[in-house]
Amino acid sequence: MHIVLGILFLFVALLAVVSVIRQLKFKNMFALIFSALTALVFGFFSIATIISEITG
Repeated sequence: MHIVLGILFLFVALLAVVSVIRQLKFKNMFALIFSALTALVFGFFSIATIISEITG
């Protein structure tokens, strides 16, 4: 069941990466910082969750 949570976190992280690219284009630094933090945090937790589920 936790693998689904990891995949959802990964999806959110990928959307945050898309947001980072968009905010770079618009030069919106405030939104860029929050998008980058979201991508890092959700990316870390998604990969950690998936690795934890795979290794048992």
